Amino acid sequence: MDAGTEGVVAAMRRCCGGSASAATCCFLAKYGPGLGMGSFDWDLGSRQLFMDEEALALFDVSPEEFDNRPESLAGRVLPVEAHRLDSQVSHAMKDGSLNYGAYFRVRRRDGTLRWTHTQGHILRDATGIPLRIVGIVRDATRELSDSTAHREHVEAEADRRRRTSIVQNTTAALAHARTVADVIDVLKDKHGLANLGASNIVMGLVESGRIRLVAEGPSGSYVPGTRVTRVDEPYPMSETVRTLSPRFIESPDDFASSYPILWPHIEHLGITAAAYLPLIAQARPIGALGLLYQDRTGFTEEERNVIVALGSSIAQSLQRAMFYEQEKDLAQGLQQAMLPRTIPGVPGADIAVRYRSAALGRDVGGDWYDVIPLPGGRVGAVIGDVQGHDTHAAAVMGQLRIVLRAYAAEGHTPATVVARASGFLHELDTDRFATCLYAEADLSTGVVQLVRAGHIDPLRQLTDGTCRRVPVDGGLPLGLSAEFGRLDYPVTTLELDPGQTLLLYTDGLVEEPGADLDDGNRALAELVSTGPRDLEHLADLLCGRVDDGRGDDDAALLLLRRVAVDAPRSGGRLQQHVAPGDPEGLAEARHMIRAAVRAWGARGRADEIELAADELITNALMHTDGPAIVTLRVVTGADRRLRVDVEDSSSALPRLREASDDGVSGRGLLLVDRLADVWGVDSRGSGKCVWCEFLVPARGTA
Repeated sequence: MDAGTEGVVAAMRRCCGGSASAATCCFLAKYGPGLGMGSFDWDLGSRQLFMDEEALALFDVSPEEFDNRPESLAGRVLPVEAHRLDSQVSHAMKDGSLNYGAYFRVRRRDGTLRWTHTQGHILRDATGIPLRIVGIVRDATRELSDSTAHREHVEAEADRRRRTSIVQNTTAALAHARTVADVIDVLKDKHGLANLGASNIVMGLVESGRIRLVAEGPSGSYVPGTRVTRVDEPYPMSETVRTLSPRFIESPDDFASSYPILWPHIEHLGITAAAYLPLIAQARPIGALGLLYQDRTGFTEEERNVIVALGSSIAQSLQRAMFYEQEKDLAQGLQQAMLPRTIPGVPGADIAVRYRSAALGRDVGGDWYDVIPLPGGRVGAVIGDVQGHDTHAAAVMGQLRIVLRAYAAEGHTPATVVARASGFLHELDTDRFATCLYAEADLSTGVVQLVRAGHIDPLRQLTDGTCRRVPVDGGLPLGLSAEFGRLDYPVTTLELDPGQTLLLYTDGLVEEPGADLDDGNRALAELVSTGPRDLEHLADLLCGRVDDGRGDDDAALLLLRRVAVDAPRSGGRLQQHVAPGDPEGLAEARHMIRAAVRAWGARGRADEIELAADELITNALMHTDGPAIVTLRVVTGADRRLRVDVEDSSSALPRLREASDDGVSGRGLLLVDRLADVWGVDSRGSGKCVWCEFLVPARGTA
């Protein structure tokens, strides 16, 4: 409060015993006409504003023209200053203040501008809720000096610079957004659009004539039925997409009258204004953005321009993020298609494999793994990484995987297999090279021969759980060794005891920016030592390093454990791939199960096994979008069991539940539970395996 106003208010209080409202009337009746000063009384409950003739004269409004509504004076106050005045009054009412004061300019009928000052006193009830505001308005044109006008100009310039800074900072942050979630995070950041006063945002993406909500706004604001809406529905985002024009909602009344279906669901949130923008890229709407406000009404012309300008930048970033996610999904699909669809069962070994795309980056990589069953109880295990991250690297990877498998199947020694693969890569029309580690294990003796072509050393986990690096003599990467005529790869031999595990992996699993590769290898070995003994769970744990975004490279992992001598061993194994909508494949799977059950001496439980397997296959095909992989095998140990595995690509776990009497679903797992001796579910990376086991008589006893 300035010194002049303090003197006026002090005189008013002395005159009328300290009562602000009484003081206002008393003082103005005596001195107002001579001071260019008037009074007002604003009833907040009825929203009626009462002003005397002197106050109305300052606004150049006659008593006959005024209808006791504050909005009737809006045309006289400059918009930018009306917004500032509204904000000051709103803050004063919210923070418990009793008084406020503000300067603003009034445009008179002749177009001239006059400085006006208002001083208000807020009257509250016993709980502090504002009831009325009484105060004065006075002509302050002569009072304000050139220095005051200069200060107002400086403040206005600072405000414009602040808005420009918001546009620049938000645009710069959006340039680094890779995904739609990144774009939303930038907009919700405290240094982003929140500086414009928005309390929160809502955002939707246009998909096939519908708007899918991807950001819901403040907690508790979700309106049932609006997760996905049509473009022709009576909602603000739908309107902006239809009209390709922004929609500024300046008050709760405006919101309620414009969108009567939506407003009752969000009225309790205290939203006082909103701005909805169409997000347009390449001349078509790709989404809509809503900015929600809780402490303001109205928008100045400058604010509208800033918001609309930001909308264009947001749309470009959003389109880039959508393209990024689409390309990454395609790249991951291509990579997965080039890897082995299933890993064959190998008697005498348990095997787990994983592939993970990098947390960052959208290009397909050249990492791969493979398992090659060989005659005489042997198995080949391959891990490799082609240089580069693009479709060319993936194409080279696919060819290398095929030739390595072919050379190994022809019966060549491990060193020859790797040397021939290097020669093949050198003869391709490519400048790429690849690192590779090939291990050939005789599971009956435990002897493993390893050949390393520029790849990182493997790890070995002992039976007590400890894990150590296995030093392997190495040669040049594939392609380079042929180019430089150094194809004599050394062979390293080790013995893998029953229960021990060999771990082959690519550097994406251990490499971190700015960190030493040896440190990453040691950390991985420690994680293996303290991790679970189950191979599938251990593989998931190790790949969690990539899932958590610790690396910026793809990663492949292969775990091979030699089965202990006294552990249950497979007595037979059959597998069938059943595609969705393939009745012939389903019939073939049923035929395989029926024939195997009888051939393996389980005729007495044939009906139970066939029915349970059929239920698991049907569930996999009905409740997932991908195929079902059915594996049937006999496991012998303390007893003899027939095991059915059904794998699918969905990570959603099934739940055992009681079906209603008239229900048409829900009985599948219940039936399996009743028929099988034991059943369960195992996570398999991006999918799962539902299995069941049946006790069957030993051969010759049935």
